[in-house]
Amino acid sequence: MIPAIFGLSGLTLTDDERAFFRDSAPAGYILFGRNIENRTQLRRLTDTLRELDGRANLPILIDQEGGRVARMKAPEWPDFPSGAAFDALYERAPASAIEAARLNAMALASMLAEVGITVDCLPLLDVRQPGASDVIGDRALGSEPMRVAALGRAILSGLQDGGVVGVVKHIPGHGRALLDSHKALPVVDAHDRELQTDLAPFAALRDAAMAMTCHVIFKAWDPDLPATLSPTIIGSVIRQRIGFHGLLMTDDVDMEALSGDVPSRAAAAIAAGCDLALNCWAKMDDMVGIANALDPIGADSLARLEGAMERIAGMHDERQFAALIDQRDALLALA
Repeated sequence: MIPAIFGLSGLTLTDDERAFFRDSAPAGYILFGRNIENRTQLRRLTDTLRELDGRANLPILIDQEGGRVARMKAPEWPDFPSGAAFDALYERAPASAIEAARLNAMALASMLAEVGITVDCLPLLDVRQPGASDVIGDRALGSEPMRVAALGRAILSGLQDGGVVGVVKHIPGHGRALLDSHKALPVVDAHDRELQTDLAPFAALRDAAMAMTCHVIFKAWDPDLPATLSPTIIGSVIRQRIGFHGLLMTDDVDMEALSGDVPSRAAAAIAAGCDLALNCWAKMDDMVGIANALDPIGADSLARLEGAMERIAGMHDERQFAALIDQRDALLALA
């Protein structure tokens, strides 16, 4: 097994993908809109990946947040609210907001588990800051760290109850970035004391199974390298200061915040201390290059991966999907 998560090019595996994935044995896969048509097709695709890999608990990831980040779309699947909806409810009724976030996540997990998806890249623990890039924006759970943490914990709980692993992102925090890291490299000038706000939700949820890094330079910690590629930030800030010891994956290494060729980016991220390199775009040359650039997954990283996936073994709430949505909406109406 190599420490990489790869994307797929279409609705079914190509012959080249099938052969490459069988030979390279990536740690998992991530799905996008280009891979999704309807329930039957999507379940067939995830079953094919499991059959090819041989693991019943294969990590199959998706970004299904709600709001503007949703790969499974209407009319085949219902729309879900963004993080801002739960933040707004929290202003009036904190306990109701926490329960609404949990029910929403459980409904999301039920929807994902039905089609064989095992990991959702949610919740965002980025603390929203005024004047920052809108790449986070209404995806965030708020601008107050402990509110973000409380809602984030409810989301992790709901996902797990529904049979799906959650991924906290974007550690150690994308909320201050003035640029969209999909397009450019953000540099955060804030002092260490200010950055305590950004770290607080991640520290509160340090026991999460999985986390995703951000491609952001924090001058206070490492003026030269973004978090994804920084041994200092991964070792001293994420692992020690925050105290996160779960599985650490990169954000997509094909994003324009990073420089150099994609295989070199993946290798540098693993060398810096990430457990897995995420490569989303299913470009065969890049995937082959990553497979050639990476050694087999290390024992510690493999243990973290297996431990994360074990959290959902046998987990699945039997309540009806529609009932979860109705309960959620009744609470959200309070706002």
